[in-house]
Order: sequence, then C-alpha cells, then structure tokens
Amino acid sequence: MSQAISQQRDSRWFALVVLCAGMLMIILDGTIVNVALPAIQADLDFSQSGLAWVINAYLIPFGGLLLLAGRAGDLVGRKRMFLAGIAVFTVASLLCGLATSQELLIAARFVQGIGGAMAAAVILGMIVTMFPEKGEQARAIGVFGFVAAAGGSLGLLAGGLLTEAISWHWIFFVNLPIGLVAFALAVRTVPGEKGIGVREGADVAGALLVTSGLMLGVYTIVKAADHSAVHTLLVGAAALTLLVGFVVRQATAANPLLPLRILASRNVAGANVIQVLMVAGMFGMFFLGALYLERVLGYDPLRIGLGFLPVGVGIGTLSLGASARINTRFGERPVLVAALVLITVGLLLLARAPVDANYLVDFFPSTVLMGVGAGLAFPATMTLAMSDATKDDSGVASGLVNTTQQVGGALGLAVLATLATAHTNGLLARGETAVEAMNSGYRLAFGVAAGLVAVAVVLAVTVLRQPQESTERELASALG
Repeated sequence: MSQAISQQRDSRWFALVVLCAGMLMIILDGTIVNVALPAIQADLDFSQSGLAWVINAYLIPFGGLLLLAGRAGDLVGRKRMFLAGIAVFTVASLLCGLATSQELLIAARFVQGIGGAMAAAVILGMIVTMFPEKGEQARAIGVFGFVAAAGGSLGLLAGGLLTEAISWHWIFFVNLPIGLVAFALAVRTVPGEKGIGVREGADVAGALLVTSGLMLGVYTIVKAADHSAVHTLLVGAAALTLLVGFVVRQATAANPLLPLRILASRNVAGANVIQVLMVAGMFGMFFLGALYLERVLGYDPLRIGLGFLPVGVGIGTLSLGASARINTRFGERPVLVAALVLITVGLLLLARAPVDANYLVDFFPSTVLMGVGAGLAFPATMTLAMSDATKDDSGVASGLVNTTQQVGGALGLAVLATLATAHTNGLLARGETAVEAMNSGYRLAFGVAAGLVAVAVVLAVTVLRQPQESTERELASALG
C-alpha cells in the first residue's frame, strides 16, 4: 500500500513536469518574439505601430479567453481543455513559422493566443488539485512560478539565438517538437478529472463582453496617437462600457464566467490587481528593454538575449525550491512586498540609463534586481491568489490568475510603448537626434513602469493578508 502511494506521488511530480513543459512553450512564445521584432519588421515590412500587433494579437485573445477557458475546464474536465489547447497552439505555431505576410502572421498569432488560453487557464487549477498538502503545494507552485517567470527571460535568449543563427521563422517552429511531446506525455501521465458537467453553463455572453472590452481597450491605447482625442475618448468609453457590462453580467448570470464571490476574498482580488501592475511594469521592461539594447546601444539579437540572461538566472535560482522555503519561513505577504520593492528599484535604475550606457554599470544591476524580485514575487502572488479558491472554483481562479498576468502584459505594453513613442516623436519634432530621442522615450517608459510596481507595493502592504491570518479574521468575524 505504501509503495503504491509513493508511486502515485512520484507520478504527480512527473505530471507536474509535463504541465510545466506545456506552460513553458506558451510563456516562451510570449517573449521570444521580442528579440526577433526588428527582423520581422524588416522581412514583412511592418510599420512601427503595426509591429506592436505581432505581440498584441497574441496577448489579447490570451488574456480575454482565459476566464472562459478556465470555466470550460471546470465543466468538461481540465485535462481535456489542456490537451485541446496544446493541439491548437502547436498547429498555430506552424502557421506562424510559415507566414509570409503581415496578415497571416497576425491571424496565426491570434489563434496561438486562443490555444495558449485554453491550455494555460487550467494548469494552476490542476496543480492545486494534485498537491493539496500545503508544503507540497508550495513546492509545486514554486516550480510553476519558475517556468512562468523564467520562461519570459529565457525566451529572449532563445529568440536571439534562433534569429541570429537561422531566421525569425524558427522562433515558432521550435514549438512543434515541444508541443507534440507535451501532448503525448500528458495523455499518459496527467490525471484526468471529470468535469462538473456542461449543464452548469459556460456564460458565452460574459466571455464575449470581457474579450471585446479588453480588445477594444488595448486598441484604444495603441492607436491613441493616430486619432483625435474625441475619437480616442469615444472608443475608450465603449471599451469601458463593455467591461462594466461584463461585471453586471457576472452579478446576474445563473452560471457566471467569473463568480463574484471569488473576488470577495481580499487576497484573491488584491493579488490579481497586484499582478496586473507588476506584470505591466516587467513586460514593458522586456519589450522596451530589448528595443533599447538594439536601437540605442546597437546590440544584435544574440547579445540582447544574453543581456537579459541575469533575469532568468535570478528567477531560476529562487523559484526552484528556494522561494517555497522562503515563503514558508517568512510568509507570502512580506516576501511579496520585499520582491516588489526590488523590482521597483530595478526599473528606477533603468530609468536613468544614458545613451552611452555601460552594460555592467547601467543595465546589469537592474536585471539582477528584477530577476531576484520576480523569482520571489510570482510564486508568492500565485499562492495568495489561489489561497481561498474552492475545488469547484479552482479552474476559474487559475484562469483569473493567468488572465490578470496576460492583461497586465497587454495593457502595460500598450501604455508604455505608446508613451515612449509619443515622447520620442515630440523630441524629434524639436530637433533632438534620433538616438537621444529614443533613449529619452525609453527612460520615460521605465519610470512609469516603476511607478506601476510602486503602486503594487502599496496594495500589498495595505490589502493582502497572510492566508492563515485571513482565515482567522474570517472565523472571528463569523463568531461575532
């Protein structure tokens, strides 16, 4: 009997590796494109504003559909949803690699985002279900946090290597073997769970409202510089109306996409808002930092990838075990606060980077601080965001965590890239050199990113509670 239990536990850890392999493929694809953007722009003749859609065409459906995919996983079974998502993502990756036009690449990236949402939305829920014991769950979430956070920086290195050695097309082709192996192993190793049944409903109307609202919101930000203020305000108001309609729908629907009871927990609500702000700052750093190294310092794709390597090393050093022990020793809330402070300081250092920057003096310290900060922050945030989710709601709670991560990335990229571009164009119009103007635009964006993470620090201090402390407060309140 004990041997059977031991084998079952071992199989869970192997299943975790398989799930994380699927997540790694999805996360890598979110950032691997950044390094290849100049090559894609030159090959397919993208405009500067159009180039942002290579990123946003992926992020928008990903962020918009995660809630629906998480809920659908609860209904039909999370393993089925994961397998379907991996299949869609892998096929879309092939289409991206074969793209020879702007339209085909953007359309294939959109389909990638759909597949990524289907798979990623249920992974964290499956992990929480497979590892109910607190110590094991902390270690498992630490591994997942490593993949989710380190995958972003590793994607920059992989993008540089593939673009420099072969071509940008291979940043997508590399997903094919990973996807096929992950699918085959998941069929055999990942435990299947029977869903609660489609009769519970999937709230398609809610999914349409939140997805269209997010898409229109990002479009408004990205295209603000190309339209009049009145047009921007009108379209922005329409996006806000759709999102308000989504909230109203969730309050009145019989089977809502996002049950508002989940947000009654200050840890769940607070951790997700904090993640939006944190990821907005960090994702903007990856995107604009890559452009800074390429356009201001003249780095090639391989050097850009190597330049961000300390972020991956810092995340990897902490996320694979160390962060779980640190969270257990000190608690997720204080660890998250300290981690967000490190990320803020790292972004502030970038905001002072000069045109003739020395990598070791002006860029390297920032990557170290943000690597350590992210390695501590992501596992703590995920644990807090899942701390009050019930078994029936773990899929939608997992989808919410991933949604806020992707929405933060999409909105952060849209806002920071728009600010940097507008500031740069204004300086060029006043006669500044191109390099000086671009550098000033990037510095402004890094400063705003630091401000977003600083707000997250304030929220972490004032809103979050340790999971045990939160439970004790709720019991005290119930007892009067």
